[in-house]
Amino acid sequence: MLDVVIVGAGIAGLSAGISLRRAGHKVRIYERSSMNNEVGATINITPNTSRFLTQWGLDPEASGFVKAGPVHFQDPVTMEITSTESHAENGELYDAFLWYAHREDLHAILKKIATDSAGPGIPVTIHLNSSVVKYNSDLPAVHLQDGEEVRADLVVGADGIHSIACETVLGCENPPVPPNHYNSCCHFLIPAEVFEKDPETKFWNEDADGLVRLFTDDKNDTRLISYPCRNNTIHNFIGMSCDEDIKSATREDFQAEFDKAKLVEKFSSFHPSLLAIISKATNIKRWPLLYRAPVQTWHKRNMVLAGDAAHPVLPHQGQGGAMGLEDGLALGVVMAGAEDASDVEKRLEVYEKIRKARTSVVQLLSNIEKGGPRLVENELLKFMSKEDIPRTQKDIFIHNFGYDVVDETIKTMEEFDPSFHVPHDFFEDDSFNMNHVNGELSKMSGFIKVETCISIETEEEVSA
Repeated sequence: MLDVVIVGAGIAGLSAGISLRRAGHKVRIYERSSMNNEVGATINITPNTSRFLTQWGLDPEASGFVKAGPVHFQDPVTMEITSTESHAENGELYDAFLWYAHREDLHAILKKIATDSAGPGIPVTIHLNSSVVKYNSDLPAVHLQDGEEVRADLVVGADGIHSIACETVLGCENPPVPPNHYNSCCHFLIPAEVFEKDPETKFWNEDADGLVRLFTDDKNDTRLISYPCRNNTIHNFIGMSCDEDIKSATREDFQAEFDKAKLVEKFSSFHPSLLAIISKATNIKRWPLLYRAPVQTWHKRNMVLAGDAAHPVLPHQGQGGAMGLEDGLALGVVMAGAEDASDVEKRLEVYEKIRKARTSVVQLLSNIEKGGPRLVENELLKFMSKEDIPRTQKDIFIHNFGYDVVDETIKTMEEFDPSFHVPHDFFEDDSFNMNHVNGELSKMSGFIKVETCISIETEEEVSA
């Protein structure tokens, strides 16, 4: 059994905690906040993660998640629907769905799965209001703000985009920078009942179950995206733009208030009906969008990175949270069977081998401007063959949704150790564990080769 310390109780940290617990290890998480105010508000639970999250006991419908419906691309001036997408085939093709969730709801569920005494393994212990100010990769250990040193067999740095852990692993600073295009994100939530009370905005609730609306004004570099969450009772809004006043920003403040009048002015070119919708906004937040290029390495001795600490992802493909969830799953599987600290470093090499190329490609695909993947082709070629580079938005969905982190991790671990197997209770359904039974790999019948994952009326080159 390993003694594991994770820094950060965000999505990646909790996913790693669940996975490592189920792999048979003792896990402590140190979180600097009180966990009373999870920021970000909404998140996509994509098929590449919902497939294994449900096998950890997550029930999307009981949790208020909204199953993805159609996507309408609309002209912001006329509101005309210019093209549509459908996620109707996701379940058939992946045995998994795309869901829209309130981030607070997902966070609470992950915390419960990690700490609940009813689950397999030793419940994860979360230490709140515990800021880590220094890492020691040689021991390994973390140093808390109060001076306490906490040692472990494995230290996982899941401390976000401004990661101290990343600096320790790399041996130098690696600050995030603004992207060249949309560099600003405004966010607000509006209850459906607010729209229902006003005849001018009531239309927004019509046929809105799982509906994504996307309005892009290329002339003014603005984009508005909306989709429902929490059983369709709340509409989530994300406004993106290129703002001069935050071009030099190096740190986000997710609680920074933004004036409604400025929000309406920002989208003043939009149809009057959309401005009526936007005018209902309250508690508007704005923060700069930041990213880092893929890093050279994720681990140093018995210390490793996960989530945004390793690979901050811009929100344009909805895969940021998914990459952190995949990291956590993979780390636990890789550490299944590890007995003491001497087993850790070689397994971290396997973890990095599994995760680095996957997340680097998603990072690059989430940071493309008009012109699509061809603009970052040289960078993508460092992590994939030219033939595998996605060329259209449909290709990107196939690449993102079609990846099976469970299958990839177990396959790689079997190459590392032919006797490797996942604990029988790692997942709720034993057949999902893909354990060797009488020398043969038992795989869940729902996993199939992916040919396509989304119906799209047009397949133009991707524009961000």
